[in-house]
Amino acid sequence: MLLEINPINPQLRLIEQVVKLLKNDAVICYPTDTGYGIGCDLMNQKAIKSIMQLKRRPKDKPFSFMCSDLTDISQYAHVSNTAYRLMKKSLPGPYTFVLPGTKLVPKVMASKQKTVGIRVPAHPICRLLIKTLGNPIVNTSAQLDDEEAPSEPFQIEQYLGNRIDLIIDGGPIFPDPSSVIDLTSDTPEVLRVGKGDVTPYR
Repeated sequence: MLLEINPINPQLRLIEQVVKLLKNDAVICYPTDTGYGIGCDLMNQKAIKSIMQLKRRPKDKPFSFMCSDLTDISQYAHVSNTAYRLMKKSLPGPYTFVLPGTKLVPKVMASKQKTVGIRVPAHPICRLLIKTLGNPIVNTSAQLDDEEAPSEPFQIEQYLGNRIDLIIDGGPIFPDPSSVIDLTSDTPEVLRVGKGDVTPYR
Protein backbone atom coordinates (compact mmCIF):
# COMPACT_ATOMS: atom_id res chain seq x y z
CA MET A 1 0.00 0.00 0.00
CA LEU A 2 1.36 3.41 -1.02
CA LEU A 3 0.43 6.43 1.09
CA GLU A 4 1.41 9.82 -0.29
CA ILE A 5 2.50 12.31 2.41
CA ASN A 6 3.76 15.84 1.80
CA PRO A 7 7.56 15.71 2.39
CA ILE A 8 7.78 19.39 3.43
CA ASN A 9 4.58 19.77 5.49
CA PRO A 10 3.48 16.25 6.45
CA GLN A 11 -0.26 15.95 7.12
CA LEU A 12 -0.74 14.94 10.78
CA ARG A 13 -3.90 12.90 10.06
CA LEU A 14 -1.92 10.73 7.59
CA ILE A 15 0.99 10.37 10.04
CA GLU A 16 -1.54 9.25 12.68
CA GLN A 17 -2.79 6.55 10.28
CA VAL A 18 0.79 5.26 9.95
CA VAL A 19 1.29 5.35 13.75
CA LYS A 20 -1.85 3.22 14.19
CA LEU A 21 -0.30 0.59 11.90
CA LEU A 22 3.07 0.77 13.70
CA LYS A 23 1.32 0.08 17.00
CA ASN A 24 -0.15 -3.05 15.38
CA ASP A 25 3.16 -4.75 14.44
CA ALA A 26 3.46 -3.07 11.01
CA VAL A 27 6.71 -2.91 9.03
CA ILE A 28 6.83 0.21 6.88
CA CYS A 29 9.04 1.89 4.30
CA TYR A 30 9.54 5.62 4.84
CA PRO A 31 11.63 8.53 3.50
CA THR A 32 14.72 9.77 5.35
CA ASP A 33 17.38 12.35 4.49
CA THR A 34 19.62 9.50 3.25
CA GLY A 35 17.09 7.56 1.15
CA TYR A 36 14.16 5.27 1.87
CA GLY A 37 14.34 3.13 4.99
CA ILE A 38 12.52 0.07 6.31
CA GLY A 39 11.42 0.28 9.91
CA CYS A 40 9.01 -0.37 12.76
CA ASP A 41 8.37 0.66 16.36
CA LEU A 42 11.57 0.07 18.39
CA MET A 43 9.50 -1.48 21.18
CA ASN A 44 7.80 -4.03 18.92
CA GLN A 45 9.82 -7.29 19.05
CA LYS A 46 7.53 -9.05 16.58
CA ALA A 47 7.99 -6.35 13.91
CA ILE A 48 11.79 -6.25 14.52
CA LYS A 49 11.95 -10.02 13.91
CA SER A 50 9.99 -9.53 10.65
CA ILE A 51 12.57 -6.98 9.46
CA MET A 52 15.45 -9.29 10.43
CA GLN A 53 13.92 -12.05 8.30
CA LEU A 54 13.24 -9.63 5.43
CA LYS A 55 16.82 -8.34 5.46
CA ARG A 56 18.31 -11.76 6.33
CA ARG A 57 20.17 -10.00 9.10
CA PRO A 58 22.09 -12.08 11.68
CA LYS A 59 21.10 -11.47 15.30
CA ASP A 60 24.58 -10.18 16.17
CA LYS A 61 24.25 -7.34 13.63
CA PRO A 62 21.59 -5.04 15.11
CA PHE A 63 19.88 -2.24 13.18
CA SER A 64 20.23 1.43 14.01
CA PHE A 65 17.20 3.43 15.11
CA MET A 66 15.93 6.98 14.84
CA CYS A 67 15.08 9.37 17.66
CA SER A 68 13.20 12.65 17.32
CA ASP A 69 15.86 14.87 18.98
CA LEU A 70 18.91 14.97 21.26
CA THR A 71 16.80 14.84 24.44
CA ASP A 72 15.17 11.69 23.12
CA ILE A 73 18.60 10.10 22.51
CA SER A 74 19.56 10.41 26.20
CA GLN A 75 16.80 7.92 27.12
CA TYR A 76 18.30 5.21 24.91
CA ALA A 77 22.05 5.96 25.09
CA HIS A 78 24.62 7.16 27.60
CA VAL A 79 25.79 10.49 26.19
CA SER A 80 29.03 12.02 27.52
CA ASN A 81 29.50 15.80 27.55
CA THR A 82 31.93 15.50 24.61
CA ALA A 83 29.46 13.39 22.62
CA TYR A 84 26.63 15.81 23.40
CA ARG A 85 28.63 18.83 22.17
CA LEU A 86 29.61 17.08 18.94
CA MET A 87 26.11 15.74 18.21
CA LYS A 88 24.51 19.10 18.92
CA LYS A 89 26.49 20.60 16.01
CA SER A 90 25.45 17.87 13.55
CA LEU A 91 21.88 16.97 14.42
CA PRO A 92 19.37 16.68 12.92
CA GLY A 93 21.28 15.36 9.95
CA PRO A 94 22.67 12.39 7.97
CA TYR A 95 24.72 10.83 10.78
CA THR A 96 24.54 7.56 12.71
CA PHE A 97 26.20 7.79 16.13
CA VAL A 98 27.42 4.67 17.94
CA LEU A 99 26.90 5.08 21.70
CA PRO A 100 26.61 2.86 24.79
CA GLY A 101 22.96 1.78 25.04
CA THR A 102 20.72 2.11 28.12
CA LYS A 103 18.49 -0.61 29.56
CA LEU A 104 15.51 0.86 27.68
CA VAL A 105 16.87 -0.52 24.40
CA PRO A 106 15.51 -3.99 23.54
CA LYS A 107 18.33 -6.60 23.71
CA VAL A 108 17.83 -7.49 20.05
CA MET A 109 18.77 -3.89 19.10
CA ALA A 110 22.09 -3.71 20.99
CA SER A 111 25.44 -5.18 19.93
CA LYS A 112 27.45 -7.64 22.08
CA GLN A 113 29.32 -4.58 23.38
CA LYS A 114 25.92 -3.14 24.38
CA THR A 115 26.31 -0.27 21.90
CA VAL A 116 23.56 1.18 19.71
CA GLY A 117 23.47 3.13 16.44
CA ILE A 118 21.25 6.20 16.73
CA ARG A 119 20.11 8.79 14.19
CA VAL A 120 18.13 12.03 14.36
CA PRO A 121 16.97 12.53 10.77
CA ALA A 122 16.41 15.92 9.15
CA HIS A 123 13.43 14.67 7.11
CA PRO A 124 10.08 16.23 8.23
CA ILE A 125 8.08 13.00 7.69
CA CYS A 126 10.49 11.00 9.86
CA ARG A 127 10.59 13.57 12.64
CA LEU A 128 6.81 13.86 12.87
CA LEU A 129 6.37 10.08 12.69
CA ILE A 130 8.75 9.47 15.64
CA LYS A 131 7.24 12.32 17.70
CA THR A 132 3.67 11.12 17.08
CA LEU A 133 4.52 7.47 17.81
CA GLY A 134 6.35 8.41 21.02
CA ASN A 135 9.02 5.72 20.46
CA PRO A 136 12.10 5.57 18.24
CA ILE A 137 11.77 3.88 14.85
CA VAL A 138 14.04 1.09 13.63
CA ASN A 139 16.08 2.12 10.59
CA THR A 140 17.62 0.02 7.82
CA SER A 141 17.94 0.77 4.11
CA ALA A 142 15.20 -0.30 1.68
CA GLN A 143 17.69 -2.59 0.00
CA LEU A 144 17.71 -6.37 -0.08
CA ASP A 145 20.76 -8.48 -0.97
CA ASP A 146 23.30 -6.69 -3.18
CA GLU A 147 20.82 -4.91 -5.42
CA GLU A 148 20.92 -1.14 -5.74
CA ALA A 149 18.73 0.69 -3.23
CA PRO A 150 15.59 2.05 -4.94
CA SER A 151 15.04 5.83 -4.94
CA GLU A 152 11.42 6.04 -6.15
CA PRO A 153 8.38 4.86 -4.10
CA PHE A 154 6.91 2.97 -7.10
CA GLN A 155 10.23 1.06 -7.48
CA ILE A 156 10.05 0.14 -3.79
CA GLU A 157 6.50 -1.11 -4.32
CA GLN A 158 7.67 -3.37 -7.18
CA TYR A 159 10.76 -4.40 -5.21
CA LEU A 160 9.27 -5.11 -1.77
CA GLY A 161 5.72 -5.81 -2.90
CA ASN A 162 3.61 -7.46 -0.24
CA ARG A 163 6.55 -8.12 2.10
CA ILE A 164 5.89 -4.91 4.06
CA ASP A 165 2.66 -3.32 5.28
CA LEU A 166 2.98 0.24 3.98
CA ILE A 167 5.17 2.49 1.83
CA ILE A 168 5.10 6.22 2.57
CA ASP A 169 5.49 8.10 -0.69
CA GLY A 170 7.52 11.22 0.08
CA GLY A 171 8.78 11.68 -3.48
CA PRO A 172 12.07 10.49 -5.01
CA ILE A 173 15.17 10.44 -2.76
CA PHE A 174 18.59 9.43 -4.03
CA PRO A 175 20.07 6.86 -1.59
CA ASP A 176 23.22 8.22 0.07
CA PRO A 177 24.18 6.41 3.33
CA SER A 178 24.75 8.31 6.56
CA SER A 179 28.23 8.86 7.99
CA VAL A 180 28.81 6.58 10.99
CA ILE A 181 30.67 8.02 13.99
CA ASP A 182 31.71 6.04 17.08
CA LEU A 183 31.33 8.19 20.20
CA THR A 184 31.79 5.43 22.79
CA SER A 185 35.07 6.99 23.96
CA ASP A 186 36.27 10.60 24.30
CA THR A 187 38.01 10.33 20.92
CA PRO A 188 35.48 10.14 18.05
CA GLU A 189 36.14 7.51 15.39
CA VAL A 190 34.74 7.75 11.86
CA LEU A 191 33.56 4.23 10.95
CA ARG A 192 32.00 5.16 7.59
CA VAL A 193 32.22 8.29 5.49
CA GLY A 194 28.83 8.94 3.92
CA LYS A 195 26.53 11.91 3.55
CA GLY A 196 27.38 14.67 6.04
CA ASP A 197 30.67 16.41 6.82
CA VAL A 198 32.93 14.27 9.04
CA THR A 199 35.66 16.93 9.48
CA PRO A 200 34.65 17.75 13.11
CA TYR A 201 35.18 14.06 14.02
CA ARG A 202 38.66 13.63 12.56
